[in-house]
Amino acid sequence: MKPGRLVDGRGWIVALALAFVPPALAAAETARPPNVILIVADDMAVGDVGAFNGGRTRTPSIDGLIAEGVWFNAAYSASAVCAPARAAMLTGRFPHRTGVVTLEMKKFPEMTRLKRDERTIADAFAAAGYVTGLIGKWHTGEGPEYHPLKRGFAEFEGFFGSDPVGYNRYPFDVQGTKREVTGKYLTDDLTERAVAFVRRHRAKPFFLKLAHYAPHRPLEAPAEAVKPYLEKGYDEKTATIYAMIEIMDRGIGRLLAEVDRLGLRRDTVVFFTSDNGPDPIPGERFNHGQRGMKYEIYEGGIRVPLVVSWPGRFVSRHTGAVVHFTDFYPTLAELAKVPVLPGAGPIDGASFLSVLTGEKDRMEVPRFWQWSRGVPNYTHNAALREGSWKLVLPYVTRAQNPPDSREKPALYHLGTDPSEAVDLAEQHPERATQMTERLRALMREVEAERQRPDPR
Repeated sequence: MKPGRLVDGRGWIVALALAFVPPALAAAETARPPNVILIVADDMAVGDVGAFNGGRTRTPSIDGLIAEGVWFNAAYSASAVCAPARAAMLTGRFPHRTGVVTLEMKKFPEMTRLKRDERTIADAFAAAGYVTGLIGKWHTGEGPEYHPLKRGFAEFEGFFGSDPVGYNRYPFDVQGTKREVTGKYLTDDLTERAVAFVRRHRAKPFFLKLAHYAPHRPLEAPAEAVKPYLEKGYDEKTATIYAMIEIMDRGIGRLLAEVDRLGLRRDTVVFFTSDNGPDPIPGERFNHGQRGMKYEIYEGGIRVPLVVSWPGRFVSRHTGAVVHFTDFYPTLAELAKVPVLPGAGPIDGASFLSVLTGEKDRMEVPRFWQWSRGVPNYTHNAALREGSWKLVLPYVTRAQNPPDSREKPALYHLGTDPSEAVDLAEQHPERATQMTERLRALMREVEAERQRPDPR
């Protein structure tokens, strides 16, 4: 039986999952280098995906990708906030190494710029002959030398993350020319531009990063999209967030329908993820009981949705493999047979292509997170994951000024305690001590690299 999908005004859905694709077909090579579409939502929770939240949201396009692709139950951003997460995704390196450690470009410009000796995934794909494009949010440096067009992207249509962005009025840069857009809804505008990019470059392999702003604040959506969620009984903020997600999902469906129409779907691998966990806006938003939200290194702040779809190559399945944004560059490079370019230092991630193909279901790579506003403060809001164990230097609020550096690390076993409710540090003192030492050694290493000069 062959997979198919139904296209209508609401998006596309999968009629038959690829679980029935013969192994020989799943392993088959395509005739041309694969196109890559990397779709990144902004502040979207795992619990925002309709397939797993009992119908709280309508996300038929994302649900369709999950039905035909590989869904990761343990996917992580590289940071609890957006700019460092994006830097890691671009470079395959922990964000502190790249110089991007916080999110406020106006207040901390030197802490939000991707150092000029870093090589990005777009650099690598461009060097291999791909057409590279970024549509939407950049947020890893502003100024002529930090512009996306200088970081491997041949085409850029989007915004930087430094100026106020509304969904009905927003700053926009097209190939270096800036203007303000009104009269369009931002999410729909980005969809239209992504569709046009695919049409323009159908004849050549392309790498497209579509970086949506939804459902990031400000909470704005057409009244007719919000109404059904209000009628379900959700408060206005939650209803608006869910409407924003549904509009983004509808646009993803339009983009994938165009890829289908052009006959490119089996030549195109699609990634969908979000940059970090949900914004801590009061409301009824659902996130599977995970502790914490954006800004925190607890699971709710760094666990993200991730699905990878490539019909005919990857058999539909769910995996518990722990993957991280630093893995994206090496994975896509291996998948497309694109050489990883030598850059400022070693890549921290590892390819998970063997997980996508079903050859294995584990990734034995330590994972590290830390975030504080401005200059990194490694005494708090940091974590290290090794296997199912996670060591946490607790989150500290602004009210604790200065943060108490004597606060004890906490140790959680995510296999038995996914909500991080039970601190096992006293029951496992040797493991807690060893992981603390490894975490602090990694902190010293990344901080030394962060402080290297930004080459001119």
